[in-house]
Amino acid sequence: MDDTTLLARYDREMREGARPDGPGARIERAGGVVRQVADAQGWNGIVWSHLDAAGADRAIREQIVYFTGLGRAFEWKLYGHDLPVDLGARLTAAGFRPEPAETLMIGEIARLALDAEPPEGIRLVQATDRAGVEMVVAVHEKAFGTDGTGLRHRLLARLRADPGTVVAVVALAGEEPVSAARMELVPGTRFAGLWGGGTVEAWRGRGLYRALVAHRARVAAARGHRHLQVDASPMSRPILQRLGFRALTTTTPYLYGA
Repeated sequence: MDDTTLLARYDREMREGARPDGPGARIERAGGVVRQVADAQGWNGIVWSHLDAAGADRAIREQIVYFTGLGRAFEWKLYGHDLPVDLGARLTAAGFRPEPAETLMIGEIARLALDAEPPEGIRLVQATDRAGVEMVVAVHEKAFGTDGTGLRHRLLARLRADPGTVVAVVALAGEEPVSAARMELVPGTRFAGLWGGGTVEAWRGRGLYRALVAHRARVAAARGHRHLQVDASPMSRPILQRLGFRALTTTTPYLYGA
């Protein structure tokens, strides 16, 4: 499948046809946008838009009014191929704050190099309860230097309500969590999303990221998914390319009220 066709399939299944990413969230279609509305600790934002130059500013204002009326900070997730071509500049002019861009990478599981195993002395454990989630959050906070409260809330809620749609994995050195990642599975689609792959500084460069990608890919394939999707940072992009992922476009979070 060529890149244009694959990207169109991703847009259709995962953005225009988005499903809520957790219990209590809902997807709404309003004019030329698809948005998710969740509680204050969930993800609120625009997942897809189909706008033209004449109507874009009005649509942006409408979303600001809508989310601020709910008391929610929100994100407009802008992809590099979204129209109009100056949508990012329009969002900035309306008061949004752009975060660093990442690369949307997609890999066909059957064609990926999945022979990576954890280094000696490391075991991979799936987090299925609060204790496991706390280990995932601990790695997240150490690896990224950010607060894990929202992640804790979302993972626990999803494991309680719909455990078949999320896989969280921790790499343990003895009993110490040193790396962690999660995967979100969307029933009825070909795609599974890889998120949050992080390793504490002392354990970087030992193949843990690759091992966690391979582990999740095998789980996704066993559950009938064909493709893996990653919003890749500059650090993870070359690793994913070596594994067989293809870079299709960019994705930039534009934040409002956060």
